[in-house]
Amino acid sequence: MFTTLIDVDKLAENLSNSDWVIVDCRFSLDDTDFGRRAYDDGHIPGAVYAHLDEDLSSEPVTDNGRHPLPSSKTLQERFGRLGIDSRKQVVVYDDKNGMIASRLWWMLRYMGHEAVAVLDGGWPAWQAARKPQRSGEEVNPATTFVGSPRTEWLVRADGVPDAVLLVDSRGPERYNGKNEEIDPVAGHIPGAVNYFYQQNWLENGRYLAMDKIREQLLAVLGDTAPTEAVFYCGSGVSACVNLLALAHAGLGNGLIYAGSCSVWISDPALSVEK
Repeated sequence: MFTTLIDVDKLAENLSNSDWVIVDCRFSLDDTDFGRRAYDDGHIPGAVYAHLDEDLSSEPVTDNGRHPLPSSKTLQERFGRLGIDSRKQVVVYDDKNGMIASRLWWMLRYMGHEAVAVLDGGWPAWQAARKPQRSGEEVNPATTFVGSPRTEWLVRADGVPDAVLLVDSRGPERYNGKNEEIDPVAGHIPGAVNYFYQQNWLENGRYLAMDKIREQLLAVLGDTAPTEAVFYCGSGVSACVNLLALAHAGLGNGLIYAGSCSVWISDPALSVEK
């Protein structure tokens, strides 16, 4: 069972395995139809497509951010439509080193499905290895996904002030409030430290060695137990990369403030730091 990362060769060996489900999560905030077009042009054979706005988000249930977390019932329906059940090994990928795919990775684990891994290097690594690809839309036979949410992994806005450690997963420019091109208010939640999610991989998009990721994360965590650290970002997407890194480094499961900055700044009573 693969539970954090998987390499290109291992996935290629299992393309014909009926107990594996591959999900393409490519997406662009600047062009929300880009991922679907890219998938149609070429994808890993057998992969189905999941859209960040339409499949990995929903109408507000747990929060009112840009990418609200779907309800457990909605997640069960969507995972079943993708062909995922308890027997399936799931592999998710994108073209952003897992920045979008890690959201689906986290949501499946949140619903109790452990057999899910992010493709190390994603679509660029698959292409660089000259692995096969296919165009057009593909679908899996619908199945029944059974799972229940691990609500203890979620932190709501009213619980943020009580967090032992807050970790802002955005880039330093956004964390410091110097360059905010997405949210209307710049800055970070008071008291948060910064650990940019892109620190988890090399220039070629491959993730750092497990020991190196562990070293970096422990430097951020300090005396805080990983299970008490609350990660957030702009809208609960890229923070999942750090949760993936935490798990891959053998440090367990952190917490997430899924609403993140997009919810925090919507309340004028809540302050931000720069």
